[in-house]
Amino acid sequence: MILLDNTCISDDVAEKFFVCNLDKCKGACCVEGDMGAPLEGDEPAMLDRIYEDVKPYLSPEGIRVIEQQGGYESDGDGGYVTSTVGGRECVYATWNDRGILKCGIEEAYNDGKVDWKKPISCHLYPIRITKYESFHALNYDRWPICSPACGFGEQLNVPIYKFVREALIRAYGEEWYGRLTRAIEEKTPTE
Repeated sequence: MILLDNTCISDDVAEKFFVCNLDKCKGACCVEGDMGAPLEGDEPAMLDRIYEDVKPYLSPEGIRVIEQQGGYESDGDGGYVTSTVGGRECVYATWNDRGILKCGIEEAYNDGKVDWKKPISCHLYPIRITKYESFHALNYDRWPICSPACGFGEQLNVPIYKFVREALIRAYGEEWYGRLTRAIEEKTPTE
């Protein structure tokens, strides 16, 4: 376990390997599970703000749900999650011609149409953050659908904390990430 400021980072984040392999999983994380992606703080308002710019990147089914019910809903615990199409894929996900689910928000971001990449919970995956009163616990969320990502990450020698580097910097800052990297490298024996 690594302690930095108000964060507690699981050793798995440093020691396990992960690189999404969309050719194998087909973006299953956007469709599997019991609800949409968890949303933080002002993210529901952000989804409202960018909707018109993201709309051309969404599926007709996703658009229908958003326009009838909204782009997010209560998670039952006082927070929000993205809405889903029929209890399945996220309303912001869209199938490409190879049968792979992609994030419409991220596609719009990559094209320069919006200034927000996607919900932080999606960006950080496979790390899940549990927020307690005085600290955040960052843990590796093991999910069988991501087995190809674990093998691919190992093949490429990319540990989780490097795979989600951009998202960790987005969440905690460049200086924090630098200290995390140093803490991991000091802990890891060199060959």
